[in-house]
Amino acid sequence: VQLQASGGGLVQAGGSLILSCRASGSAASINSMGWYRQAPGKQRELVASIDKSGRADYADSVKGRFTCSRDNAKNTIYLQMDSLKPEDTAVYYCRVTVGLAGFLYWGPGTQVTVSS
Repeated sequence: VQLQASGGGLVQAGGSLILSCRASGSAASINSMGWYRQAPGKQRELVASIDKSGRADYADSVKGRFTCSRDNAKNTIYLQMDSLKPEDTAVYYCRVTVGLAGFLYWGPGTQVTVSS
């Protein structure tokens, strides 16, 4: 499974960005999909996850501001980020789990920078 992410960039505080991540290859058995982020000097943390039915869970820090969705036909996950804050600045990674064994695959990461 290969993951290709897009949509990162530079935005002012209060602005919006949308990230997308498409899975290709043996992606027919994708189970959960999710977004993680890692800020400089900090550990990677879960931002949002979404199961095959479309039920999403969010980190407390992004609830009410970020919306995670997926298109199963396109094997693509999205992250709509609104009301962005400087503390949202990080490299964002998509991750998927595949098959009954739950193999993990990570995307290459996309930089999101929010200026104050």
